[in-house]
Amino acid sequence: MTVASVGETTYQLTNDLGEAALIKDGQTSLTKNDAVQVFLYADKEGNVLASTHLPPATRWMFGWGKIAEVIPNLGAFINLQTDIEILVSKDDLPEDNKLWPHAEDDLYVYLQLDKKNRLTAVPAKESEFQDLYEFAADAELNDKTIGTVIRPGEEGTVVLTENGHRGFIHHTERKVPRRLGERVEGRIIEVKEDGTLNISLFPMKHERMDEDAQIIFDFLQEQGGVIPFSNQTDPEEVRATFNMSKSAFKRALGRLMKEGKVKQESGNTILRENK
Repeated sequence: MTVASVGETTYQLTNDLGEAALIKDGQTSLTKNDAVQVFLYADKEGNVLASTHLPPATRWMFGWGKIAEVIPNLGAFINLQTDIEILVSKDDLPEDNKLWPHAEDDLYVYLQLDKKNRLTAVPAKESEFQDLYEFAADAELNDKTIGTVIRPGEEGTVVLTENGHRGFIHHTERKVPRRLGERVEGRIIEVKEDGTLNISLFPMKHERMDEDAQIIFDFLQEQGGVIPFSNQTDPEEVRATFNMSKSAFKRALGRLMKEGKVKQESGNTILRENK
């Protein structure tokens, strides 16, 4: 657009079609007749405003933004490095709001106008990441990797790693479902022929046993030193309470017994004194 007039803290802009927009707050130094590239948006009153801070995402292009605020029953507002925070509607977020992004999470979005002609940001579907994926040629088993969740789900989680690889986390390789936009750190457990990765958010078995044993030990202390769990406890009850498999529970319990920290009596696990 072209600067038509200059005020104390504002600039009035026009284009060849006679359309007008206003830059507020003197955010840049312009003079009359300057040509300037701007991002256009409407305020609550419907006035067309312009910003020289251009967002990485547009109505025709995806870009990354950071979640600024989450509002239940409405959605989330995303910061796209321009003058306004743009709504990501709840209709474009996971149905389960436990999988919604939190503040500071990262989303890959494009912009659109909703039915009320309001500007909104829409998260990319997994299929729209295809051009970003890199073939994982140099990845090694058990290498650590960091990724951003691009598709959450009960059965599994898809991430885009910092190296541009597609990573899949099966539900058995995490403790809880991971939310959209969340940054996670895991280790590579398979490099597939198609150049994608399978990832686990659990440590290696010997490290995991230490962690699981600590979880059981801490729970014992919280429960006064006695819990109604043993090697014979139903696997579903173990998973519901400790979020670990029955085999992992038995290994961790065996470790605590070997170290003399606990004992089992009448279907209970009991914390030994002075251990």
